[in-house]
Amino acid sequence: MKMNRKYRENITPEEIKELELDWFKGEIILVDSIDKFRSVIPWLQNSKVMGFDTETKPSFKKGRKNKVSLIQLSDKRIACLFRINKIGIPDELASVLSDPGVIKCGVAVHEDIRVLNGQKNFIPAGFIDLQKFVKDYGIESSGLKKLSAIVLGIRISKSQQVTDWEAVNLSEAQMIYAATDAWVCHEIYHELIS
Repeated sequence: MKMNRKYRENITPEEIKELELDWFKGEIILVDSIDKFRSVIPWLQNSKVMGFDTETKPSFKKGRKNKVSLIQLSDKRIACLFRINKIGIPDELASVLSDPGVIKCGVAVHEDIRVLNGQKNFIPAGFIDLQKFVKDYGIESSGLKKLSAIVLGIRISKSQQVTDWEAVNLSEAQMIYAATDAWVCHEIYHELIS
């Protein structure tokens, strides 16, 4: 389904700098215990479209890749940050990741799924990779920062990207960054299909 509205193919870093900085302003739920996980199951099971992203503790050793530390799922109002380095991937979360009836849209999702599958075996379904999805709208850029600028007209910060996602406590800046990455995926998808 193509839109009549024409999006730009690309955008320069200089043009992005001119845009207003935006971030997720809804409720952020940090899920770092099984009790906290149980409290968000109803939200998880009732959501039909979610932005999806993951964060991994950076590795500064050549050839070494760490496991995923955080899975972010977000809609317009709520962002759940699942600290899977602490709680693993509970069956109910794996079930959502396997549900073709729940759309999970993100950027470069295939690599995220591959790494997650090494941590818990599940059959991924319902994922939309925005990098491929935007091609139908004439957009050639594929990074989240550029897609946010082209589709939503906003600038997002990537300053927390290379931080310790396995720290004992995540900082407020890390949580806002992680929530924003999932939220903008949700918003980009909604904007494109509306």
